Amino acid sequence: KFLNIKCRQAGISPSVVVLVAMIRALKVHGGVALADVAKPDAAAVERGVENLRKHIENIHKFHLPVVVAINRFTGDTEEELQCVHDKCDYLGVQVITADHWAHGGAGAEALAATVVELAEHHATDFKLLYPDDAPLWSKVRTIAQEIYGANEILGDKRLRDKFRQIESQGYGKLPICMAKTQYSLSTDPHLTGHPLSFDVPLRDVRLAAGAGFVIVLTGDIMRMPGLPRVPAAEAIDIDENGEIVGLF
Repeated sequence: KFLNIKCRQAGISPSVVVLVAMIRALKVHGGVALADVAKPDAAAVERGVENLRKHIENIHKFHLPVVVAINRFTGDTEEELQCVHDKCDYLGVQVITADHWAHGGAGAEALAATVVELAEHHATDFKLLYPDDAPLWSKVRTIAQEIYGANEILGDKRLRDKFRQIESQGYGKLPICMAKTQYSLSTDPHLTGHPLSFDVPLRDVRLAAGAGFVIVLTGDIMRMPGLPRVPAAEAIDIDENGEIVGLF
């Protein structure tokens, strides 16, 4: 979204991408149940790295350099960390183990130095994923196939007509904002790792003319819910001593 919407609309070009990974998350993508991610399991990490590799390949589609930052926690083993290094090495991507969780800023110095080095000495040729004048349906298909790895996007005639209506209103050149589960490359949150041979069902499309993009809803994803009837902010205040109260 940042590359295809923000950078496109603002006319900016990134110098480097930091791809953050956690050993526990890679274990989940390797088939480990969430309740067991604290247990050492290098084999699961090795399987889960396939998800990370797909994200690296996606960044390369934009012609940008990328560094993988492993957000290290105390339960991560050296064998698990080395597995990520080994699997990403053949892609020519640097992997930095960042210990800022335990050591604060000092634990991220190596990562910061690597980012500066790439930004200052690596020539970039930033390329957007799709052109402005491509049909909206084609933009969505490109995202699904190139970024998610899907076979095809699915939508009935009613939905296709809504795409055409948005284009007829003069908004066909807007970028696409996909609303999809963050737990999988597919629209199925339970399909972890690097799934193959799947389609992306489209449920609805909505125009956000003021924001400057077209929202496409996939699967069973729910957009960000609104505030409750009594938002927590109403209980937050500053007392006579200048202390903030009501946060908890």
